[in-house]
Amino acid sequence: MAKAEREKPLGLVHKQAESRLPRFKTIEEAAEFWDTHDSVEFEDEFEPAEDVRFILLRGRPKKPLTVRLPDDTLAALTEQAHELGVGPSTLVRMWVLERLREQDRHKTP
Repeated sequence: MAKAEREKPLGLVHKQAESRLPRFKTIEEAAEFWDTHDSVEFEDEFEPAEDVRFILLRGRPKKPLTVRLPDDTLAALTEQAHELGVGPSTLVRMWVLERLREQDRHKTP
């Protein structure tokens, strides 16, 4: 798949010339953008997408968890996540899983 094709928002194709849409480096970055924007704001830039396929996720369903953080902590988390090319939620999930695996290793004799 060509690099330009990978950078397009999922399920939508936008025109190349002078787009107001940002170029996303990761799916998480695209998700964060679309969580805070409505596609109606950009409908004049879209054209029909051919051959859209949906992927069925297998495995256990994920449950949301809300964590309250001070503004400065959230800003630092967001900055570090963007440096790694992931969203803040993804980074926190990675850290939690790492910590749980670490504790499991210490429990096992």
